Amino acid sequence: MQHINFSKNKTKTILSKNIFFNYLVFFILIYISLSSFIYAKVNIVVSYGYIESIVKEIGKDKVDVFSISSSRYQDPHYVVPKPSYVVKLSKADLLIINGASLEIGFIPVLIKQANNPKINPGNIGYLELSNYFDLIDKPKLLSRDLGDIHPEGNPHFYLDPYNIIPIANIIYLKLSEIDKTNQSFYEKNFENFKQNFSTKLSEWDKKMENFKGVKVFQYHSLYDYFLRRYGIELVANLEPKPGIPPTPKYIENLLEIAKNEKVFFILQDYYHKDNYSKYISSKTNLKILYLPHDDQNIYKLFDEIVNAFYNSKN
Repeated sequence: MQHINFSKNKTKTILSKNIFFNYLVFFILIYISLSSFIYAKVNIVVSYGYIESIVKEIGKDKVDVFSISSSRYQDPHYVVPKPSYVVKLSKADLLIINGASLEIGFIPVLIKQANNPKINPGNIGYLELSNYFDLIDKPKLLSRDLGDIHPEGNPHFYLDPYNIIPIANIIYLKLSEIDKTNQSFYEKNFENFKQNFSTKLSEWDKKMENFKGVKVFQYHSLYDYFLRRYGIELVANLEPKPGIPPTPKYIENLLEIAKNEKVFFILQDYYHKDNYSKYISSKTNLKILYLPHDDQNIYKLFDEIVNAFYNSKN
């Protein structure tokens, strides 16, 4: 009778199963790693809500976006840096800021603390939108006596609605550079956004066509680009100099100007106190238009600004 070595066969079976199991685990880990790589989202940190909105229009489910500031009640110049912002930036693939020194009070220190070379100025993960635009009101002289001026010019270029599609194009190109695999996806989304936003531009243009030549005050130099776009005349800012509140003498001068120049409106943002606007309005019957300077929905931002004007005459 032939002797069968059951112990030896059993050992071979166990070894075969172990080898199979090890290979299975190996391939599963490779699959997970590849899947994580293929389906990984681009981590993006932006400075303001309007940028977040545009990034989401282009990136959709291929990106994770975090906005440092997005409230209409938040002064865009003065954002308190938080440890949570540092954590977000340390993991970011891309940082997008408005630029023109608007974020100078908080972005440089956050970048330094994040210790993430990818998002350092000049590197692939850093995008400063203002570098792509010809800014207005560039100061000829830099002096503290002139108030909180921006050396590069007025940083609120994004409040001209016709600058939004170019901004979207800049963001689309940057996303395509960082995430080449999904370039066609970003391009398609940009073209869709361009078409949809162009339709809204036509709507806003029609609503604003009767405001050409209308004279206004504004509290701070926020809406200059919007006013220029639609031919609205800015007579004066309530701030005598950027960041400097008006004096009683300056207010009296504005009251005289309002009467002589036939000013219609006072444009008031949400993050500055409106007591000066209310005082001038009470003395002149000028209507105050409360306007947002930022929003996490780019369509809503301009809908509110345009409709504030449009509804003022209805």
